Amino acid sequence: MEIKKFGLLGEKLSHSFSPEIHRLIFKELGINAQYDLIELSKEEIPEIMDRIRSGEISGVNVTIPYKQEVMKYLDELSDEAKGIGAVNTISMKNGKLTGFNTDYWGFRFTLEKMNLLLENQKSVVLGGGGSARAVIKSLLDLKSSVSLVSRSPEKARKEFSDFKGLTTISYDELKNITGNLIVNTTPVGMYPNSGKSPVDQKVMENFSSAVDLIYNPEETLFLSYATNRENGLYMLVGQAVKAQEIWFDKKLENFDSIYEDTHSLVYKKL
Repeated sequence: MEIKKFGLLGEKLSHSFSPEIHRLIFKELGINAQYDLIELSKEEIPEIMDRIRSGEISGVNVTIPYKQEVMKYLDELSDEAKGIGAVNTISMKNGKLTGFNTDYWGFRFTLEKMNLLLENQKSVVLGGGGSARAVIKSLLDLKSSVSLVSRSPEKARKEFSDFKGLTTISYDELKNITGNLIVNTTPVGMYPNSGKSPVDQKVMENFSSAVDLIYNPEETLFLSYATNRENGLYMLVGQAVKAQEIWFDKKLENFDSIYEDTHSLVYKKL
């Protein structure tokens, strides 16, 4: 039986949990496949795209710094990938090399897990990187009122001008806002610099729920200030599940089992 090949494209991948997570999902779906880390230079990307077109590789995930670079080699983009301006999953669909952004769906799964209803509710997002774009797109599509919090609001306003309805504010302005959800997409508080938070407890008390995209440590100082909270592991698993659903046109029914197995695996190793 032919073994389908998948992998993660990136520059430095030694700390990635993607192979372990995807192998758990392969097992759950009953699929004979392998998933490898594919470290490569920017110049090597065209060759990998050709290998996907030919069927030698069945699909890939993409991580920094290539989430935008790969877009120039694709025939089509999904709606969420277009809106975010970045791709983290590639598959051949209807004879076309197509890019998706499953970070969008991983975050949506996280909000569903927390039972959050965000339509017409206030959400704020800390940070201005690529992951912030996926989070903002998800929240706006859910009709939440979204503010991006930045140390350089004017710069952020220009960089995120493609998001209609998004407002940008400073950390000082944040102190006067109350809302339903606050999301940290910055690296502040990540191991080995644990014990730090991008905002203090007084700010956090103005929000009923919090998500931190960091999952190492399991509970950041930022999350310790919140009651209804979730770290980034559920989003990490969610984006991997969505990628496989795209690759195989199958729906994974037992998501919670995959998450629990991944949780055990990750926190034994960290």
